[in-house]
Amino acid sequence: MDNTVSEPTREQSRARYPDSAGYVTRDGVQIYYEVYGSGEPTILLLPSWEIIHSRAWKMQIPYLARHGRVVTFDRRGNGRSDRPGDVRSYDRRATADDALAVLDKVGATQVTLVSWCGAGDDLILAVEHPEQVTRLVLISPDLSLTDEPGDEEGPHPFDVQPATLEGWAKWNRHYWLHDWPGFLQFFFAQTFTEPHSTKPTEDAIGWGGQTDPQTILRGMDAEWFNDSESALRLCAQVRCPTLVIQGTQDAIVGPARGAAVAAAIPGAQLVTFEGCGHAPHLRDPVPTNVLIRDFACLSAARPRWVRSRSRRKRALYISSPIGLGHAQRDAAVADELRKLQPDLEIDWLAQHPVTTVLQARGERVHPASALLASESGHIESESAGHDLHAFQAIRRMDEILLANFMVFHDLTRDEHYDLWIGDESWDLDYYLHENPELKTAAYAWFTDFVGWLPMPDGGEQEARLTADYNAEMIEQIARYPRIRDKAIFVGDPEDIVPDTFGPDLPLIRDWTQQHYDFAGYITGFDPVQLHDRKVLGYRPDERVCIVTVGGSGVGGHLLRRVIAAFPEARERVPGLRMIVVAGPRIDPASLPAHDGLEIRSYVHELYRHLAACDLAVVQGGLSTAMELTASRRPFLYFPLAHHFEQNFHVRHRLDRYRAGRYMDYQNVTPSDIAEAIATEISRQIEYQPVAADGAARAAAMLAELL
Repeated sequence: MDNTVSEPTREQSRARYPDSAGYVTRDGVQIYYEVYGSGEPTILLLPSWEIIHSRAWKMQIPYLARHGRVVTFDRRGNGRSDRPGDVRSYDRRATADDALAVLDKVGATQVTLVSWCGAGDDLILAVEHPEQVTRLVLISPDLSLTDEPGDEEGPHPFDVQPATLEGWAKWNRHYWLHDWPGFLQFFFAQTFTEPHSTKPTEDAIGWGGQTDPQTILRGMDAEWFNDSESALRLCAQVRCPTLVIQGTQDAIVGPARGAAVAAAIPGAQLVTFEGCGHAPHLRDPVPTNVLIRDFACLSAARPRWVRSRSRRKRALYISSPIGLGHAQRDAAVADELRKLQPDLEIDWLAQHPVTTVLQARGERVHPASALLASESGHIESESAGHDLHAFQAIRRMDEILLANFMVFHDLTRDEHYDLWIGDESWDLDYYLHENPELKTAAYAWFTDFVGWLPMPDGGEQEARLTADYNAEMIEQIARYPRIRDKAIFVGDPEDIVPDTFGPDLPLIRDWTQQHYDFAGYITGFDPVQLHDRKVLGYRPDERVCIVTVGGSGVGGHLLRRVIAAFPEARERVPGLRMIVVAGPRIDPASLPAHDGLEIRSYVHELYRHLAACDLAVVQGGLSTAMELTASRRPFLYFPLAHHFEQNFHVRHRLDRYRAGRYMDYQNVTPSDIAEAIATEISRQIEYQPVAADGAARAAAMLAELL
C-alpha cells in the first residue's frame, strides 16, 4: 500500500528567524543548524527522535533568544538534514557527535542542554563532556526506567505482524510501512492528551510527514539505551545541575518516568506539570519557557522596586495591529480615561502600523514594543488575491502570539501597572486564562466580535475546529471569571450575530450578553465637529471618492481593481476625484497610475477625509465601515473571501445599520465597480444613527478598575 504522506503545508510565519544558519558535515552526512540571538548563556535545544525536527522548539526559540544565544539543529532523518541509508548513522552516539560538531561550528564552549523525549544522547553529552554541558534540562525523558503506556494492553511485539490495528498495536514495524499517516495521527493524539490541542497535533503530524517509515525504522534499529541498567548507569554519572519536567498525563512514556529519571540523576530537580501530556513545551509553553530561562540564566533580581505608596497610577494598553481602526478607538478611549483619571500614566505595547498613529498623537510607546513579532506581517503573508482564511491565519499565528505574550510577561514582571487593557490582544487573553497565576493587575478586554465562525466551504473540519476554539474560550471564562475584570463589547447587543458557537454550545448573542458590558460603537470622533471639505482641500465642484483598505497590506488586489475602474467611473461621474490611500504596508509605486488619480501612502486623521468625501470604497473591516456609517457617507465594501469576521460579523452589523453596499470581489469587474460608484455617489442616506459617546462609556468602565 502507498505509505507516502501528502506534501506539508506552507510553513507559517515564524516569530523569529535565525540570525545565522548552515550545515556541518560529519561522516559525509550534512546536518542543518540555526543560531538565534547572542551572548550568554548558550542554550542548545536538542532534537527529539527522527519523527520530528527542530521546529518543535518554535515556542521556545523567540523567548530564550532574548535572554541568550539559542542553537538548534535537525536530527539526521528529518527536516533539512540528510537521511542516510544505514542503520548505524542513527544511533544515540551519532546524534551526540552531531551536536558536538554543531557546537564547535558556532563556537559554543559551554551550554545549557535542553532535550525533549531524550533517549540517551542528551546524557552522553552531559556525562562525556561535562566541561561543555554545564546545565541539563530533560523534558519528558524517554529512558527505560518504568513501564510505558500500552503495556497493560498485553504484548505487542514490534517486529511481528500485529493481530489488531487498534491502540498501541500501531507501534509496529509492519503497521508503519502499511500506514505511516495513520500512525502519525495516533501517536500525536497520544502526545497531546490535553483538550483543545488541535493545532500542536496538526503541526506535529506535518513534521512527521516530512520523513518516511523506512528512515524512522533505521532509527529504531540503531543503538538506544533501552535497558534500565544502561540508563541507570548513565544517569548516575551526570554531575551538572539538572532539571526534569514531567507531565502527569504523559501517554507516551508515562507520568512516572520523569520522577524515576530525576531520582537516578544526583541532585536533579523535578518539576511536575499537573494535567499535562508529553509535550509541555508546546502545549504549555509559558511556564516551560520561564523554567528554562530561570534555570539557564540563574535569573537575576529585579533591578528596581517601588513601594506601593510611591507608585503612580499606570495602565498598559495593548492594541491589536491587525487594522488601524483599533488604534483610533483605543486612543479615543485613552483620552477619555485621562479626563477621569488625570494622574494616570498610559504606556502602549504596540507594533507597526499602530505605532504610527500613536506616535503622531504623542503617546508613549513602551520600548519593549520593539521586541514584538509582526502580527500584521503574518496576516499579509497568509493572504492571496482578495482572499484571507482569517480563522486559519489566526491559528497559524500561534508562535507569534506566544512570543508576544512572553514580551508582555517579562515587561509586567519587571514593571508595575494598575490596569492592563487589551483590545483584541488574543495572546494576552488566551495565555492569562491558561496561566491565571500571572494576573497581577486589573485587566479589561475589548472586542467588536465574539465567536469564531466556519466558512461554508471549510466543511465539517473547519466547523469542528471553530467549535473547539469557541468551547475552549467558554470553558476558560467559566473556570476563571476573575481574569477579565471587565469584558467590553464595542457595540450593542443587536450587533452580535444570531448564530451558535457550535453544536451543543450556547447562542453567541445570549452568551455575550451574560458576559460582557456594552459600550456602543467607538468611532473615536464626533462627526458633528469634523472640519469641512474646504479645510481638507476639496473643492465644492468636485466629487471626492476615497479608496482605502486599512493598514494590514492585504488589500493590494482590491486597490488595483478599483484603480482599473477609475477611467470609466470618471466618465460616468463628472468632476470625480479619486484618492487611493495605499496604507503603510503597500508601496504606492507598485500601484498603476492614471491621469487625475491620486495615490497616497498615508493620510493623517483619515477619518476626517472619509467624513467629508462623497463616496468611499473600502475592504470589509469594521472600523472604517462604521466610521463611514457614523459620518453618514455612502460606501462600497468588499469583504475578503474566507474572512469570517468581515463576511459574517461585520456584514451583519452593517445590515442592521442599513449602511453601505456589499460587493463580491470575486464576481465584479472594473466596469461593475464604475457603475456602482456612479450609482452610490448620489444615494440618499438613511442609515441608523451611530452613538457618539462610545469612548466615554468605555472609559467610565475602565475608570472603575482604577
